[in-house]
Amino acid sequence: MLFRKLVIFLTLITGFQILAQTKVSGRVLDSQKNPVPFANLVLANSTIGTISDENGTFYLESDKNHDAVTVSFIGFETKTVPLTQKATYKLDIILEEQANSLDEVVIYKGKTSKKNNPAIDILEKIWKYRRENGVKKFKQYTYDKYEKLEFDLNTIDSSLINSPIFNGMEFIFKDIDTSRITGKTYLPIFLNEAISKVYGDNELNEEKEILQGNKNAGFSNNQTLIAFIKDLYSDYDIYENYLQFFDKSFTSPLSKTGVSIYNYVLTDSAYVDNKYCYNITYYPRRKNELTFKGDFWVNDTTWAIKEINLEVSKSANINWVKDLYIEQEFEVLNDSVFLITKDYFQSDFALNKKEKSRGIYGKRTTLYDHYQFDRKKDPKFYRSQIDPYNKDVYNREDSFWQEARMENLNKDEQKVYTLLDTLKTVKAFKRLYNVGTVLASGYIEFDGWDYGPLFSTFGYNDIEGIRLRAGGRTYFTPNDQWRIEGYGAYGFRDDQFKYGISGKWLLDRKSRLTVSAGNRRDVEQLGASLTNTNDVQGRSLASSAVITIGDNTRLTSINLSAFSMQIEPRRNFIIGVTGSYRTLKPADRNLFSLDFIDPETGELRQEIKQAEIATQLSYFPGRKTTGYGVDRLIVNDGDYAQLFLNYGVGLDHILGSDFEYEKLQFLYRQPWNIGGFGRLTSSVEIGKTFGEVPLGLLSVVPGNQTLFSIYNTFPLLNFYEFVTDTYVSTHLEHNFNGRIFSRIPFLRKLNLRELVGLRGVWGELSEESLLLSEPSNEVLLAPDDQVYWSYSLGVGNIFKIFRIDFHFRGNYFDNPDARKFGVTGAFGFSF
Repeated sequence: MLFRKLVIFLTLITGFQILAQTKVSGRVLDSQKNPVPFANLVLANSTIGTISDENGTFYLESDKNHDAVTVSFIGFETKTVPLTQKATYKLDIILEEQANSLDEVVIYKGKTSKKNNPAIDILEKIWKYRRENGVKKFKQYTYDKYEKLEFDLNTIDSSLINSPIFNGMEFIFKDIDTSRITGKTYLPIFLNEAISKVYGDNELNEEKEILQGNKNAGFSNNQTLIAFIKDLYSDYDIYENYLQFFDKSFTSPLSKTGVSIYNYVLTDSAYVDNKYCYNITYYPRRKNELTFKGDFWVNDTTWAIKEINLEVSKSANINWVKDLYIEQEFEVLNDSVFLITKDYFQSDFALNKKEKSRGIYGKRTTLYDHYQFDRKKDPKFYRSQIDPYNKDVYNREDSFWQEARMENLNKDEQKVYTLLDTLKTVKAFKRLYNVGTVLASGYIEFDGWDYGPLFSTFGYNDIEGIRLRAGGRTYFTPNDQWRIEGYGAYGFRDDQFKYGISGKWLLDRKSRLTVSAGNRRDVEQLGASLTNTNDVQGRSLASSAVITIGDNTRLTSINLSAFSMQIEPRRNFIIGVTGSYRTLKPADRNLFSLDFIDPETGELRQEIKQAEIATQLSYFPGRKTTGYGVDRLIVNDGDYAQLFLNYGVGLDHILGSDFEYEKLQFLYRQPWNIGGFGRLTSSVEIGKTFGEVPLGLLSVVPGNQTLFSIYNTFPLLNFYEFVTDTYVSTHLEHNFNGRIFSRIPFLRKLNLRELVGLRGVWGELSEESLLLSEPSNEVLLAPDDQVYWSYSLGVGNIFKIFRIDFHFRGNYFDNPDARKFGVTGAFGFSF
């Protein structure tokens, strides 16, 4: 999903005023003309300022006239530079070094001391009176929220304007503006506004947001792009030790661990909204760590933050994001309550971090107002479902927006609706946009249907040989209430045609009541995962990986028909019932056997026929989705817990079904953000089959004979190396996000990331099931003597898109064809 979200932006990057009264940019240098990073710059007679970056460069903008800028940094004389023009660019400011005074903060090479530092004294008082979001101080709360999302193509220059790719689109460059944060030119390509009413009950631990109005311009019908924007909805609290952005944990400048991560300097004091405040500047002590630079204003009596800005340091180990800037403003009600009033979030997505590289700004402005407290609502109010698509909400009159907006649109934002509606009619832009859509979704769009997915066109295995696949789906809008999908495939070695077809229909949007049915005849590797569902369209990578290790002939011909119903009575809690009928036989009986003894007749059977009814309970706490059709897109893929319980009952004597059994399976998967130590992903799977069943219906411990790193598989196990009817499995994978490599000088600039994995499984196989499958002549082993385990060491973020894992087997070295060591890899986009 992250690949889909990113690639459309990367495609656009490679292809594609209200003037402030004061603008100034340049560099801060020392007397030797070396850059002075993290110098503090403030416009005269104001609290408007910024901090130079690692290269000493800066940009400042104000909508008022200022005749000077003051520059200061520890160890240097403070300097005031006159501004004689409204716009001053490429200004070099030279600072002279000064002798340290006993009354000043002790410094060494730009690093501040942790002792005798008044900034640290203030920070300790912030910790002592650590604030909790004001709404948490009351039993119930409600407030209005206005959210504005904008995406802009930035760094507009003559080479871009004159590029042949924009032939016929020159009109879009007539009204470009400059960013008040970076000073770069930009062109809006997307704008979305939303008005919501938020209700919360701290006693019930419930919160509900009701959308009252939504308006957008740009790519409003592209659900992939909308989903990427929604991924900016990260909730964060500046008082927490770590702030989560793009699956990364950044150390907060207000963290108690901050003194070992940041330098702090007390730079100013002034009244902010009639509150006397101190200004503290902070910047990182080391490069390549997930840190910020910026400053904050703190009240001198309540020690609550009044204003704060955070800008990610350019050396931070994060991909595809060149800059990230955050501003927050608060209203301090009293000594114990503060309320957020404004949150501004700006990211610069780019292929690289070079200063002149072109990118896309992602901006989010959120305003909060009309707070009310202790107005209790019936608990049913929070549990009741809301129709996710109310036409009135998406078609509000202009008068509604003029009254509801908490801040007016500027001139460029007002023009964007007309500009983008016109742009979408230009053929040249349509072509560029369609290329990005194909790369992002994997489908080629036609009128009413899509061809794809393209990435499944080619495959290979030892049974089918070269495999070609063609498929498609109905697709009128991203929010279709029904959808039909199908594919056909042909193997050149087995000379067999395969197919799959399915349909699904969303009967009710509020409860997500959905029915689906389908049939699939194909060749598949059944032992690819422990927790299985009868998905008609599903097929594992193990079934057709182009390159595999060892023998990959144990494939099964499957004919599966299924009918299912799903309902979502509460958000992210899904109940499903599936009835299925399947036949299983070896894809090539000369190479693999599923033979078994019929327990009733004693006859030798070569094909399994099985009817089953399964009930599934799924819960995804914290999952965010977008869309209201039969298919929804997950916004925060991989960033939420997953709990899955499956209870299946095998039915005999129905349509010739062979076996009666009960199967219970449980899966729990959880990502854990461990502050500055990275991210841990864990999973536990437990299962048991009650009753005797043959090999084709047993639980195969998922081996991995491909060269790809696949989570929840065992990379040094061959297919069918372990077979069970009772199992417990666990997987742990930790990504340190470069914490170790960033401290090694010759590795620091490579931004590599350390990966460690540990996995284990225990299981057993009943004597009855073992005897039932004896005619297959397959060696059936279960890891019942001791837990089978292996571990891995890996390096990620190689060239930003590749990881490599080195795997080591822990035991069971005497198994047939046991592999003691292996190497796998994976490609993918990640922040």
